This record gives sequence, structure tokens and C-alpha cells, in this order.
Amino acid sequence: MQNARALTLCLAALAGCTKSAQQPDAARAALRLSTVDEAAIDRSKDPCDDFYEFACGGWIAKATIPSDQGAWGRTFFEIDKRNEERVRTLLEAAAAGQTKDDEGKKLGALYATCLDEEGAERASPAALRQQLARIDALPDLAALGREVARLHGEGAQAFFELGSMQDAKDATQVIAGADQGGLGLPDRDYYLNQDAKTVEVQKLYLAHAARMLELAGAETAAANAQAQKIFALESALAKASMSLVDRRDPQKVYHRLERAGLKKLAPHFDWDGYFDQSAHPDLQAINVVAPEFFAGLEAVLVSTPLDELRAYLRWNAVRADAPALGKAFVQERFRFTAAAFSGAKEDRKRWKKCVGFANDAMGQAVGKLFVEGAFSPEAKESSLAMIRDIEGAFGRSLDSLSWMDGETKAQARLKMDKVGNQIGYPNQWRDYSALQIDTTSYLLNAQRAAQFARNRDLDKVGKPLDREDWDWPPSIVNAQYDSQLNRMQFPAGILQPPFFDKSYPPELNYGGIGFVMGHELTHGFDDQGRQYDALGNLRDWWTPASGKAYEERGQCVEKQYSGYTVLEGLHVNGKLTEGENIADIGGLKAALAALRKERGGAPGDTVGGFTSDQRFFLAAAQVWCAKETEQSTRLRLTVDPHSPERFRANGPMQDLPDFAAAFQCKPGSKMAPEKRCEVW
Repeated sequence: MQNARALTLCLAALAGCTKSAQQPDAARAALRLSTVDEAAIDRSKDPCDDFYEFACGGWIAKATIPSDQGAWGRTFFEIDKRNEERVRTLLEAAAAGQTKDDEGKKLGALYATCLDEEGAERASPAALRQQLARIDALPDLAALGREVARLHGEGAQAFFELGSMQDAKDATQVIAGADQGGLGLPDRDYYLNQDAKTVEVQKLYLAHAARMLELAGAETAAANAQAQKIFALESALAKASMSLVDRRDPQKVYHRLERAGLKKLAPHFDWDGYFDQSAHPDLQAINVVAPEFFAGLEAVLVSTPLDELRAYLRWNAVRADAPALGKAFVQERFRFTAAAFSGAKEDRKRWKKCVGFANDAMGQAVGKLFVEGAFSPEAKESSLAMIRDIEGAFGRSLDSLSWMDGETKAQARLKMDKVGNQIGYPNQWRDYSALQIDTTSYLLNAQRAAQFARNRDLDKVGKPLDREDWDWPPSIVNAQYDSQLNRMQFPAGILQPPFFDKSYPPELNYGGIGFVMGHELTHGFDDQGRQYDALGNLRDWWTPASGKAYEERGQCVEKQYSGYTVLEGLHVNGKLTEGENIADIGGLKAALAALRKERGGAPGDTVGGFTSDQRFFLAAAQVWCAKETEQSTRLRLTVDPHSPERFRANGPMQDLPDFAAAFQCKPGSKMAPEKRCEVW
């Protein structure tokens, strides 16, 4: 529930994760000597017309999307693939008994049980039947609270979500957050929109839900009827849900109403029973993220017959358990997601899914093994030095702003000076001793892991905030800034070639991971992040004049990106993506300024016909070289706060006069527009 801003959206859902980051010496030597990926460049394109096509056209022409993916990219996805292969090797060793400590044995059992398809066919359906029998035995509406708590503990997401979060108005407190949820489709718009493509997804979803319920034991006619009722119930929840754009406003998602407030909003839900069953009977401190949603939930509970509520809960159990059930469930799940959202031609291999499962269940135990061979102390030191360079560049830019008054600058400087940095892996590894794992059932292991994570999360409520806590597995290829912690996090998984190598020329590192670092730092000052102060409190620290000037600049960015066409009739949602776009523009500017400071003001060498600045911009653009299916593109345009890759490259460079100067673009050309947007 933390207000964290990640660089990418759920890469694990679109790609995979290493062969050894210890690459062959010859390959590593070639990478060190390389300045930019020459093979990725299409020199037939004009860099001043479409720089993305110039920097990535060669790669795009040759690249193919793997058959088990909906998208593929030169940087994120390739690193993710290497990391995934490396983790596989480590887990196979654990499964073979080559690690003797208790944590290693648990990892081995977790991975082996996941790989055992025959075992899943035998044992997991029995565990599912117990769940469904429990749901079918619900006697009345009063019993719903305890059953929803059980399902939440087992990994299902029925009706709503509840977890720990920082109190936005008091950053020292950890409270609970009750939020909208309970939808089987990715967002409320998939229920509310009625265009042809969305209606097609709705039909696919109805057929999918009916088929899954049938596989779980329902007769065909009953399964079809239940699917219709489930969709109607979820549609009612969708109508009560906030839009993704509204949820970007921190003021709109803070309502400290406590348990008493939840009871008033949805009195027909047994909240006391829910918290009793969740093993937190005394939990009272709650931010109700979306009060209108819980009022809508109350209407659903009052108007929906008990047998339809049971059907909805059965569907949530089946949907959550599907990856751990037999082949028929797995195949049906893939059939639906491929047709509706990814466009993948075949399902991911079992071992890849099990690597993901291990990272989800015991990510820090996996990470402890991963970083031993993939991230050296020297790499950590070099990464931290780069972050400090980026922060210095951002601070100098901040000092030079003409539109911000001195009072606001002082507060902004204070916030920047207090930004925390977590590099590579946590200082304190997580303790998994309370997690029970055995070789009985993949599904039971998945449910135990979900319960372990939920208990650990809710146990934070009412305790002092731990600013060193680390939620991500260190092998993940991602980065984030957390507005409430005022902290950046760069796992070891992303601090890999071609993003970063301490032996790279500076242009590659600053154009690669430097761009990422600048992006994350700028999130502290985007349209969301700017609303939090240095300690992470939701507080207006802006003078009216500086606040108004900021909003005008943000509106420029929103308008610019809303004008980008992605598919025929579909544009970037400039409001949804505003924060990420501001971060891209500011991050690129800060990375270039840090590179120039590192060069000591010298112009740098010309290599391969490209100047130092040109190589920086090429490296930055080549971060985003990617291909994607139409299904995946449509999904991301609906739910992803990031712009498509083409505009993550072209957009920030259009806004930076240094780019036009580097490539001698004529004023008025596409990459040197007359009007540019600049926030930071």
C-alpha cells in the first residue's frame, strides 16, 4: 500500500528474469569497449525527425517477440532474462539439496513442488475442493467477513484490498489502508467502456470465468449462469471504483476514517469478524482510500443473493489458485490472458513460472544467493557515486530555477538533501523461519507463502515505521522512488549491463542507469511527489505563486503527451502518465548535467562518429528499444502510468534543447519543436 513510484509496470507480467551476470570474458570485454549499440541504429532515419527510430530502428527490424511474451525489449527484458536464468540455476541447486541451511531447504522444496506438474494434478485440486466446500457452507451474510479474511490470507483478492501503509499525514505512523479491489479484469474501465475492443475482452472474460468454474466442478449451464452474475457483481464494484487518474491525486486517496468509519460505510460486512480472522482483532487505525467504493460494496452486499455472493467468492478462490492447479486450469488461464491482454503464442515454461513463484514467496532468500555472484561491493560503491552525481546535478538545476521563489526552493532543497538511497540489497535480510514449506502441495505452499506475507504486512500496523524495510526481491529489474519514505531503491537486478557496468564509458552509464536514477529522483518532485515534504508527510510546502507556476508546467507536459498517437484512434493518456513523463524529462536533464560535470566541462571524445553528448542520447534512447503486441499495447494504454517506449525516448529529448544542439536539429523540426516543456 506504500505510495511508491516504479520505473516500469509489472515487468514480470510481460517478460521474464539471468544466465549468470558473470558473462564470458570476451562478451564482457566487448561490452566495456562498446559506446553504443551500433547494430540497433538505423542510419537511414533522420535523428531530428524521429530519434527513437534512428536509435532503435535496426534493433526493431531484427528483433522478434518471444512466443511466450506480449512484449520484448533490448534492455529491461534482456537483463530480466539473464537474471531469471541465474536464479533458475540457484534454485535447481537448492532443489538438489546442495544448500544445507533451513532457508535453502525451503527454497528447494518451494521450487521443486512448483515444478512437479503431476503432483499439482494430484494434491492441489484437493486443497481447492476444501476451499470451495468451505465457501459453499457459508450460512448467511454475517459469515462473509471471516471468509473474505481467509481468502485474503490465501492470496485471493475478493471485494477489496487491505494492507499496511504509512499515514500520509504523519509519516512516523504505520496504519492500515482499506482500498477498492475485487475485480477480475485489470481496471474498472474494462467494465465501464463499451467500445468494440473492450466488449470483446468482456466476452472473453465471461467465457473464461465459466470455463474455470466448470473445471472446478460446476455443471456447464450453472457455470455460465454464475459467470454472468459474477460479471454483474464486479461491474457494480467497478462503477463504485475511482479512476486511475483520480487515484494519482494523494489528497483524494486519504481519508483516515478508522474501523468505525468502515463500519458506517459498509455495515452489512462483518468487519469485527474480518479482523478477528485476520489475527488482528484490535486493529483500528485505517485510511479508507476510496470511501465511495465501500459505500458501493455495501449496496452490492444488500442487493445480491447469498448464492451469488458464494459464486463470486468461489471464482476468486479459483482465480487465485489457478497457477498452482492442474494442466487444464493453467492452459485455460493462458488462453484467456493471451487472447485478451498479451498476444503471446505459447505459455511460459514451467521453470520460468516457478522462478517467479520463488521470488514472490521468498524473494530475499533468493536475492541473498543472487547478489553473491551478480553484484560486487565495488559495483555498489560505483552505483552510489553515480546517484550522488545525479543528485548534485538536480540540486544545481533546482538552484537556477527562475519560476520558483526562494522560500519554496529552500523546502525543495531540504527534501532533496533528505532523499534516502537503497542500493542492491537490504542491510538486514528477511527472516523466513516462520514460513512453513513442504513437498505436499504446490497450492498449499502458495497459500502459506501468501499468509506469511499478509501476516508480516499487517504486523507493521501500530509499530514504528521501519525506513530500512525492503519489499522487492533484489533480482528484480526495476527501480522506484517512494514519496512517503522520500527514498529511492535500485535493486541489484537492474544494476547490470547494458544499464550499468563500472567498466563502461561514462556516456553509457549516465545514459543508461543515470537516466533511471534521474527519473526516480525527479519523482520526488513530480505532480504527486511534490505534495509530500522531506519527511514524507502529505503537506503543501509551496507558496501559492510557485505552486501555480508548477501546475502550468505540468499542464504543458500533459498536453504534449496527450498529443502522441499510439494506435489508430488511441493516444497516450497525458494525465495518467503525467508523473512518469515529468520524471523522464527531469531525469534525462539531470543525467546529462551529471555526465558533463564528470567530464569536467570538457566536450569529451568523438568515437565511432558520435560525440560524447550524442552517445549519451543514443544510450538513453536505446534503453527503450522494444516491440509489443497490439493486445499488450491496449492493456498498457489503459492501466500503465508510463508512456509507450517510443515516447519515453522522443518526448524528453524533444524537450531538451541540448539534444537539438547535439544533433544540429533545425528549429521547428520534430525533435526541436518551437514550444518545449520544462518542469525541473
